[in-house]
Amino acid sequence: MRRLFPVTDETAARASGGSAGGDGGGAAVGGLATGEPGEVPGGGPGGVTGAGGGSAEAVGFPGGDLVDREWSLAELAVAYAYPEPGPGDPQPWLRANMVSTLDGAAQHDGRSQPISTAADMRIFGTLRALADVVIVGAETVRQEGYRPARARAEFAEAREAAGQGPAPAIAVISASLDLDFGLPLFTSASVPTLVLTGAAAAPERMAAAEKAGARVVVAGDGVGADPVRVVRALAELGHTRLLTEGGPRLLGQLVASGVLDELCLTISPMLTAGDAQRIAGGPSVAVPKRFELVSLLEEEGFLFGRYRRT
Repeated sequence: MRRLFPVTDETAARASGGSAGGDGGGAAVGGLATGEPGEVPGGGPGGVTGAGGGSAEAVGFPGGDLVDREWSLAELAVAYAYPEPGPGDPQPWLRANMVSTLDGAAQHDGRSQPISTAADMRIFGTLRALADVVIVGAETVRQEGYRPARARAEFAEAREAAGQGPAPAIAVISASLDLDFGLPLFTSASVPTLVLTGAAAAPERMAAAEKAGARVVVAGDGVGADPVRVVRALAELGHTRLLTEGGPRLLGQLVASGVLDELCLTISPMLTAGDAQRIAGGPSVAVPKRFELVSLLEEEGFLFGRYRRT
């Protein structure tokens, strides 16, 4: 993996064969000194220190070179760190993680895995490890065979330091509650799975979810959940580092409601044609939402972009 953007002094120096530090030592990146490529400020051996807090801008981007190599989980955690919270109560930050082919397909044969890659899955796992909760639509749960998020030893120390549990909770958005509550996602989760729906959802389905071990959260006055109230309800439960993995219909609703703060988008160097969904569908917005590019990584032709609302 190599970084294409932002272009730093270190990136430019390494691309030309020189050293940005001028003496063969560490280079200044983002105002802080770093050591050898692969060394992460504050990172401990075998673990990810500070993965749950501190922005990438604050600690400097690690591995700032054009050498295509596998980044450590610690480096990825720094590159994808959530923004530092401001003074007062932490405000929720909602990021999405999606993958798309060159011709705009978010899936192949109904699943995202065929258009993904090993590096994409490492970023997928890192984003989950940084999050308090993973928000997903009911259709994606059904199609992708969702299971509970697992605790990962590499992130255990960082999550504890950030005040997080061993693993993020999964939050399923569903109006119909047409879900198999016998699945491990509901019966075997170390952190109770959340089911967010509307006040008018079928009472018997709410009861079935709770009987299976899930926690039902009402976040809307109608049958389904309202995206604005979803974010607010999760924040009230103490979940401010939010991650959604779609699917396209849910992401479209989040975009239309104006609650999405960040998009982590993998561009897969594949062409699929067909009639697959793109990463966001559903209602359109009156004025297109403008996001700015924050970082861009590349590995084996796959591009890993990070965009924030302007």
